[in-house]
Amino acid sequence: MRRIYSLLLAGLLASSAATARAQALAAPAQKADSLALRHLYDEALLRGQSYENLRYLCKQVGPRLSGSPQAAQAVAWGKLTMEKAGCYDKVYLQECQVPHWVRGTREKGEIVGNKGKGIAAAVCALGGSVGTGGKLRAGVVEVKSLAELKALPDAAVKGKFVFFNRPFNDALIEPGQAYGSAGDQRRSGPAEAGRRGAVGALVRSLTAAHDDNPHTGATQYGDAPTKVPAAALSTLAADRLSQLLKADPGLQFELEMSCETLPDVLSYNVVGEVRGTKYPN
Repeated sequence: MRRIYSLLLAGLLASSAATARAQALAAPAQKADSLALRHLYDEALLRGQSYENLRYLCKQVGPRLSGSPQAAQAVAWGKLTMEKAGCYDKVYLQECQVPHWVRGTREKGEIVGNKGKGIAAAVCALGGSVGTGGKLRAGVVEVKSLAELKALPDAAVKGKFVFFNRPFNDALIEPGQAYGSAGDQRRSGPAEAGRRGAVGALVRSLTAAHDDNPHTGATQYGDAPTKVPAAALSTLAADRLSQLLKADPGLQFELEMSCETLPDVLSYNVVGEVRGTKYPN
């Protein structure tokens, strides 16, 4: 028994010694890593250019929809900025084809009551939407979800605008959660509306702000056989339309948008290459 204890003790001592030796050998490497990380933090926090670069890109280059002149300007600016940074072995452009959707010059929405009087509604075409080809006027059916749309009979949808009016959940602490939980109506709603025979889709802006500034974003038609015009309504316009619909279910909405999708154009990815020290090729 004494022999077994002796062997166990010897094993434990050997294991402890090996662990201590490994820790001693690892300590310099860990210290070097910590110093390197501290250096990166110092560069970013004390001498960083990130916010200034972001400000220039957003304010000086400005909006840069895929295929637009500003997008091409952003490519040139990005390459020059990365070259000036001096932290890449090589900066180069990589060709790619990109979609070219243009918003056009006309974006107008109007709520029309049974007496023919129009009330302006702030709208903004969803990215990728087809245009209306002039003024498009039709009745409106309001839903709060894709499931509600699916439950409606065809007669309630055909020939109308489907109005997706599910608001942000302001009780959620993380805005991203609210954005994500309301996002399907903008992403997939117009395609589903088209499949059901609607003439267009109106989507409440995905924002917690209650104002008259429509907040747009992309929609996806996928394999939908019919692409219908899709617009974002400002939150105030959405509230107004919902209230008026309750009082006058027969009201109509008039939408005019000149957006269109043009042929794909050539653009570039901007690539900054840092060669590996052990495997540079």
